[in-house]
Amino acid sequence: MDDSVTKPVRTRIAPSPTGMLHLGTARTALFCWAFARHHGGQFILRIEDTDRERSTEDAVRVIIEALRWLQLDYDEGPIRQTERLPRYREVIERMLADGTAYRCYATPQELEAMRQAQMARGEKPRYDGRWRPENARGRTPPPGVAPVIRFRNPDSGEVAWNDLVKGPIAFSNAELDDLVIARADGMPTYNFAVVVDDIDMRITHVLRGDDHVNNTPRQINIYRALGVTPPAFGHLPMILGPDGQKLSKRHGAVSVLQYEQDGFLPEALVNYLARLGWSHGDAEKFTRAQFVQWFDLAHVSRAPAQFNPDKLLWLNGEYIKEADDARLAALVAPRIEARGGRIEGAALPAVMALLKPRARTLNELADEAMLFYGPHMIDPALLGQHLRGAAVEAMRAFAARAAAIAWERGAIGALIKQLLAEFDLKMPQLAVPLRVAVTGRTQTPSLDAVLALFPRETVLARIAAALACVPC
Repeated sequence: MDDSVTKPVRTRIAPSPTGMLHLGTARTALFCWAFARHHGGQFILRIEDTDRERSTEDAVRVIIEALRWLQLDYDEGPIRQTERLPRYREVIERMLADGTAYRCYATPQELEAMRQAQMARGEKPRYDGRWRPENARGRTPPPGVAPVIRFRNPDSGEVAWNDLVKGPIAFSNAELDDLVIARADGMPTYNFAVVVDDIDMRITHVLRGDDHVNNTPRQINIYRALGVTPPAFGHLPMILGPDGQKLSKRHGAVSVLQYEQDGFLPEALVNYLARLGWSHGDAEKFTRAQFVQWFDLAHVSRAPAQFNPDKLLWLNGEYIKEADDARLAALVAPRIEARGGRIEGAALPAVMALLKPRARTLNELADEAMLFYGPHMIDPALLGQHLRGAAVEAMRAFAARAAAIAWERGAIGALIKQLLAEFDLKMPQLAVPLRVAVTGRTQTPSLDAVLALFPRETVLARIAAALACVPC
């Protein structure tokens, strides 16, 4: 549907800073960003912080950091709603003057009694218009009651739009009551503020979760009351957890930044989120540039997408395999240090090259890298289990000859094979005691590759210490 776009595209992401940026909002931001970039348009960040009791600066910071980590660059913003309160009051006064809004003095107790009476009659609870000007003629506003401002919704007809994802949608105006657009303290409500914002920011396409479908007819009516053509709307299907229920805290990370802490690469998460509800043929793995080139709304699914953590882990592992070793080293170094490791001796980029084929996360890489940077301890029991018989003499021979060879993988591997033949040993009979002596582990990546990454002096010193324990 978006192929017919002719005007300059402007999209926005408008999170509320009442919590962390979660996967659903991140995917919405990604789709808005990609749609704007695909059409050469602009992507705006707006912070909807009118809920002063729940909004926090920490949440604003996390939203900005998460977008930065995902590399979803915005062209304008962050624009805060709390900085626009005079503008909302200006529009409210205009609507009061035009008769498209009115003051309502109904108390919370009155509204609850009205609601209970409607439910008792089997009716859908809705505001009954008691303070509409024609219904309130001759009534004096009750003293001490600060009014709310209500939008005068059309009484008849329907409000319809051709949703960019779901297709044609229509609501009867008879189902929509006169919603509050400003609270008694003057603070604008969501459905009103978002319309004023999108008008002022010249938003052409509103892409958001399908939990907003019921808000859209109300907003369209406010646009029309203000004499403005509404933007195009597209409602994205929700993301479900592996159990088929709505994605929530119990399914894993609360914040997008938790995935950074857990060792995911941003390009892997972006790739994965892109495939949650959108597809391009059979392509599972693609670059950010390819995604922007391919992205359209015609291939956004109308059905909910299901989050699969195993699929994300697999994809992250694929990106780690392809990642530059120096970049991985920079990302993994602080994780090694957080585990108590000291980065000295073995070159970290070379260690990353060795370990990354089997790692799914940066944290797994850091865990494995402790082989080189963690404290070295000899376990006498483990050493005694493997360092015995001909293996003792073979290790002594390895130490003596290792001092004279080129310290690189090929030469080390050739020496090990030579000693296996001389002492009539199978590979595990020499490789395992060497591993235990040098690394403290019985299993590592290829032994010659591991030994080559340690300084020669470190290997020889550890072998000497191990041999000194015989027959410990």
